[in-house]
Amino acid sequence: MDCIKNRRTIRKYKKTEVEASLLNELLEEAFRASTMGNMQLYSVVVTRSTEMKKKLAPAHFNQPMVMNAPVILTFCADFNRFSKWCRSRKAEPGYDNFLSFMNAVSDTLLVTQNFCTLAEDRGLGICYLGTTIYNSEQIIDVLHLPELVVPIATITVGYPDEYPVQPDRLPLEGILHEESYHDYSEEDIDRIYTFKESLPENQNFIKINQKETLAQIFTDIRYKKEDNENISECLMMVLKRQGFDKKG
Repeated sequence: MDCIKNRRTIRKYKKTEVEASLLNELLEEAFRASTMGNMQLYSVVVTRSTEMKKKLAPAHFNQPMVMNAPVILTFCADFNRFSKWCRSRKAEPGYDNFLSFMNAVSDTLLVTQNFCTLAEDRGLGICYLGTTIYNSEQIIDVLHLPELVVPIATITVGYPDEYPVQPDRLPLEGILHEESYHDYSEEDIDRIYTFKESLPENQNFIKINQKETLAQIFTDIRYKKEDNENISECLMMVLKRQGFDKKG
């Protein structure tokens, strides 16, 4: 599909509304994604109002596309609905645990990617906000998510008002393993990452941040060890709060 080969993240959107009928059609098609035991362990919260966008924006570090996009979709791992169905049918659910959370996360991310591909094929632009799991507790409060529901991915959606340069990707040989995993030699790493490191924009990142290598941009600035550990602790607390760690 051309929409996959040519895809790029869109952060600027036209003021044109995304029709509810189109959005619902795309979501319904996305819900045909593979799912654990056909349980469909996800829910999607649609945000259109300026008032709700303002409440969500701080959880996403006030990135401008949260306010500028016509639609914000929050994809949530959801065992609440299925557990309530079980109880109403004389069945006792046992899904308040980490395995169940991971099953719901898998379902949620499959649906999220399905939606993104379908939306881009229909001429819409999307941006995936990785901030969702960083500040999940704020999002839970804003969206009034009950127990056994955790936000996993947020997608901004609208008609593109830009056509940015397509980001680089690692070569196939750097990712594909035939029959079993073949660990990387230093020569492999050099070959796989040489192109990424040579890009002018990445060379500029190194220069303006006064670093020696591109890898240091990731480890020292963008995704630091202490931040990862702190956010991990917060996420585990969220899982306990939302009922996915009853024994913890």
